Amino acid sequence: MGSHVQIHFLGASETVTGSKYLINTGKTKILVDCGLFQGLKDLRLLNWSELPINVPEIDWILLTHGHLDHTGYIPRIIKKGFRGKILGSAPTLEITEIILKDSGKIQEEEADRANRNGYSKHKPAVPLYDLKDAMDSLGYLYSSELNLWKDLGENVRARFQYNGHILGATFIELEVFGKLFVFSGDIGRPEDILLYPPHKPQRANYLFIESTYGNRIHPKNPEGQLIDVIRETLERKGTVIIPSFAVERAQSLMYLLWKLKSTAKIPDVPMILDSPMGRNVFEVFQTHTKWHKLSPIECSQIWDSFQKTESMKETYQFVENRSPKIVIAGSGMATGGRVLTYLQHYLEDPNSTVLLCGFQAAGTRGRQLQDGNPEIKIYGKCYEVKAQVKSIDGLSSHADQKEIIDWLSALENKPAETFIVHGEKGASDTLRVKLTDHFGWKFTIPKLFDIIELEL
Repeated sequence: MGSHVQIHFLGASETVTGSKYLINTGKTKILVDCGLFQGLKDLRLLNWSELPINVPEIDWILLTHGHLDHTGYIPRIIKKGFRGKILGSAPTLEITEIILKDSGKIQEEEADRANRNGYSKHKPAVPLYDLKDAMDSLGYLYSSELNLWKDLGENVRARFQYNGHILGATFIELEVFGKLFVFSGDIGRPEDILLYPPHKPQRANYLFIESTYGNRIHPKNPEGQLIDVIRETLERKGTVIIPSFAVERAQSLMYLLWKLKSTAKIPDVPMILDSPMGRNVFEVFQTHTKWHKLSPIECSQIWDSFQKTESMKETYQFVENRSPKIVIAGSGMATGGRVLTYLQHYLEDPNSTVLLCGFQAAGTRGRQLQDGNPEIKIYGKCYEVKAQVKSIDGLSSHADQKEIIDWLSALENKPAETFIVHGEKGASDTLRVKLTDHFGWKFTIPKLFDIIELEL
């Protein structure tokens, strides 16, 4: 009689956020990723709901990478009783620390702002977790080397493989009773400007594949698009506001803007990094040089070409100075962070541009801007959108449909089943059709909270 494994899809199923997959071998329980839901209110409310599992029974949490939608639930799950170990690559854990501290602080500040301004229906509004909770969670983080198997229990072991996407990102191979479960995490791009091409899995009995851009092919020449948007905005004497993910996107943009400015392809105007988290992540780049392409000299030159803010006082100084400039500020989907202060002051300026450079999840302000909403609500007040809104998809750190197929091309065997996750419904289903035509494997798109029993 074969061994049984249960898979519980606790997030990133028919959506791109809240990545969590629980693997129960009968003796060992492993959670792959521990992400926060973002975007639509119905999804965000899930962060407050009880997980339909017994949290104290989880033995391990394995992190593919440090993004909030893969790590942001960690303080919450520890408050719910998790007492195991959390494993990830060294850069992933450093980025996770930065992100969790920032998340705890932002949630504290937003609860305080809601209470002071009275725009929350909760009396009082409370944070999902606070900075202290985030700090308390850091003691559970343990670094794991690339390409080395680690025993997690009887007949269970795991290893982490380089996967591009962001600094420290990996895909995870989990061997259970001799069968190989491969969790793609978020797959990087083979020609990323900062990172090396992702490694490709050689074998997989059960495969969990992301589908964020499963229905798209990234356009070429994002650099040319970036030049055009910046030149046009600066000719109008406007400001370019770039909502940016603090991890990877901010550093990629810093590199591109430094290169364009140093070669005189864009005008010589002030460039501002208004993201304490982005600044901290750049320092992780400078520490972990083997994980990316930049030389120490390039890192230093990029760093020196930007003005950095230390406080909200400095943010307001840049906001109130209406001279042309380029601003990179978090967050990437405009769900929070300092970019909201810039949007409050520049959304109604027809000379300025909001430049979206990454995936915008449903329900976020970034998605509303991308969809052409005529007004955007920020901290309970509506602002008319008069600024130009532009998108550059080619800067994404996610593999597109062709690149996902390429990532799968090195598999030497046919998986028994492939689960398509981490994508909105249209993207996941388009990828399912394409992969079925290309490979002829069995593909499943699990729904949120589905439980699937496998007999190995």
